[in-house]
Amino acid sequence: MTPLHPVAAATHPDPYPFYAELVATRPFYRDASLGLWVASSARSVRAVLSSPVCLVRPRAEPVPPRVGALASGALFRQWARMNDGPFHAVVRRGLGALITRWGTARGGVDARRGLSECSLQEWVFRWPVHSVGALLGLAPGTLPEVAAWTGDLVKGLAPGAEEAVVLRGGLAAERLRVEVRSALEAQTARGGGGALAFLMTEVGASGASAAGVDAERLVDGVVANAIGLLVQTHDATAGLIGNTLRALMKEPSLLAEVAARPALLPQVLDEVLRYDPPVQNTRRYLAEDTVLDGHTLAAGECVLVVLAAANRDAQVHRAPHRFDIHREAPARLSFGWGAHVCPGEHLAKSLAAQALEALLATDVALHREAFADARFLPLLNGRVPLLPALRLAHGEVG
Repeated sequence: MTPLHPVAAATHPDPYPFYAELVATRPFYRDASLGLWVASSARSVRAVLSSPVCLVRPRAEPVPPRVGALASGALFRQWARMNDGPFHAVVRRGLGALITRWGTARGGVDARRGLSECSLQEWVFRWPVHSVGALLGLAPGTLPEVAAWTGDLVKGLAPGAEEAVVLRGGLAAERLRVEVRSALEAQTARGGGGALAFLMTEVGASGASAAGVDAERLVDGVVANAIGLLVQTHDATAGLIGNTLRALMKEPSLLAEVAARPALLPQVLDEVLRYDPPVQNTRRYLAEDTVLDGHTLAAGECVLVVLAAANRDAQVHRAPHRFDIHREAPARLSFGWGAHVCPGEHLAKSLAAQALEALLATDVALHREAFADARFLPLLNGRVPLLPALRLAHGEVG
């Protein structure tokens, strides 16, 4: 069955023939049923994401109304990835510096931890958040709660969430803010050295005062964007791990090869990010009238940017629908383009590689059939599989 429209495609069992049709026949068009423009080709996606008049939120609605009065709304208002103000640009540079500082360092929590204590489905969400929390310098004993609060916050921000879920997300946001601020204060009191203190110094030195930010707002901004890293890690990294597992389970020879040679994992992840990325689309809102890819758009209109379709554009990739881990320099758009390109690519791939290396040293290969008909979380822009509720046993895969 063909997806009804590009938004429904994200969680369709196989949206890629539909995406290919969009790229070939409607690379940039207005979808009357959705009431927005759709960019699907690599050229049109780059045009939208690099345009200075295309904002990540509508000017009249910087925060989703349902969370505007909650702590989750206060965080959302400060996230660099969701805003276009001068201070947010400063924070983006600081986050980039922090992630560069981490480099490809192993996460702060052993990827094998917890595998025997919970199901695979639970673990792929918990462990990445634990690891980023440890990298940020949060107290080890708080990491299980931090992961749970992060999950509640993510669920509470989802469009269409029930009121109780939204309120629980607001409470989780407040608890995360207290925890992260406490860790920042502790790192600062010790004279710096921790990741949060580094981010504080970096953002301050990068021009926070020039952006009209006082000391208190600087602290709030650093705390909020550290929580933003946890939020981005929650679904996106779980989706990358899950989609990679699904790809490997479809190809027994590739699974065996990667299990025997974990050094291949970076290549596998690069191709999964192109072939079946966890983030399928994003949106941009027009701040003023403009022309994009030959079309005239009016201020206030919205563009759905279908990253996953652009990743399979035959104008960019040879044999785009073939899964090929030896593909040279995949020019994918999974982490965006332009001013809001996500700085977390290396962190996401490092976390996913550690997780997969741990998983491939279990008996996961014996459960290939359980991955055949995966469903996906009901997200508007994400492709995050609901993995089998397996309890994996340690031991090298043969």
